[in-house]
Amino acid sequence: MPMTRPRAIWNPLMLLALLGFASLAYAQPPIEKQMTPGQFKAAGLDKLSPTELANLNAWLNNTLEVETTKAATLAKEKVETENRGFLSFGKSDPIVARIPGEFRGFAKGHRWTLDNGQEWEQIDDASLAGARKTGPQVRITPSLVGNAWYMQVEGYNKRASVRRTK
Repeated sequence: MPMTRPRAIWNPLMLLALLGFASLAYAQPPIEKQMTPGQFKAAGLDKLSPTELANLNAWLNNTLEVETTKAATLAKEKVETENRGFLSFGKSDPIVARIPGEFRGFAKGHRWTLDNGQEWEQIDDASLAGARKTGPQVRITPSLVGNAWYMQVEGYNKRASVRRTK
């Protein structure tokens, strides 16, 4: 059965792309065109020289660009953090979390809900019979190629192939 990407990933990714394009394509209109003549005068901006007004507009455009870039970066980081495990995003650092409660070894089909809210399911035949550990730390690392993930539990050398389910 072909793997499908969860629908939840696509909406944030599209938002990310749109934010990126918006930051590149959006140039704020001059402030004198954004305000009514009354608002412009009430703000005291009619007292600015053409050079001062040009400097104000340049500053506003730069601020818009900087803030849009910051927002796009934060959105990208959030999407990547929330969706790691479904996709690797080219990062090789492991996901480190804990299994609340007791770990009772590996077996195909076992599911674990981690303290970070992620849920993982074992998809290979690795076994770790007789293992018992309360609240162990786990490291889930992506493979070097493809989108495979491996879980290792602290205190044990065995790894199991897992896939993120939630």
